[in-house]
Amino acid sequence: MMKKILIGLGVLVVIVAVGIFVFLGNLNDIVRAAVEKVGSDMTQTNVVLNEVDIELTSGKGALRGFRVTNPSGFSDDDAFKFDEVSVSIDLSSVRSDPIIIKEVIISGPEVVYEFGDDGVSNLDRLNKNVQSKSGGGEKSSGGGDSPNIVIESLVLQNGKVAVIAPLLNEKLSVPLPTIRLKDIGKDGKGATPEEIASQIMDAVLKGAQNAVANAKINVDQLTGAAMKQVEEAAGEARPRVPAAPAMPSRA
Repeated sequence: MMKKILIGLGVLVVIVAVGIFVFLGNLNDIVRAAVEKVGSDMTQTNVVLNEVDIELTSGKGALRGFRVTNPSGFSDDDAFKFDEVSVSIDLSSVRSDPIIIKEVIISGPEVVYEFGDDGVSNLDRLNKNVQSKSGGGEKSSGGGDSPNIVIESLVLQNGKVAVIAPLLNEKLSVPLPTIRLKDIGKDGKGATPEEIASQIMDAVLKGAQNAVANAKINVDQLTGAAMKQVEEAAGEARPRVPAAPAMPSRA
């Protein structure tokens, strides 16, 4: 009887070990699929992540080929993309809640800051989409019962912003100021993916605005909406000339 119990325990241990191995072995695919599904739902655009490479022994790794497409009504350019980001995960937390990410470093991000004729930008639209998901406390579809997350340090560095506006003949590229976020989700029990995306999107929007301000670009003067308002104001200020009386017709 004892022998059967020991055999049963041995089989159980093997099954658990195999389960852990399969989970960890598929961790990269799980992370990539989650980023694409949750990200696309939050931004209401297409989010693509080509590759995730996390070393299971150290928790360090990289995410490659990340991009967020523009919302509808804007150009075919990607609103945000980077070639590679380095990450460091506390492996002891991967099966707990919250999961702790020690460090995220995004080097060379490229941001497109595009303005429509109405003066609304693509980043404003994306930020509004993300805020609508995080503000109501709802989790995105695909988020499921995923654990909360703590990010101890997140840095975006050496980036650039391409400004597109109706009255610009070409893209205007300006440096993106370094963005540093600390202890995201550390107050309390961690942050949801929606809350983290909201903070990051808000920081990117403010960074792009600062980049434009530092370059002394007056965006209001580059949008069709602003020019239309100026023309309308000028038209209202212009004195109206009364119509000339009709000339009598000759018999």
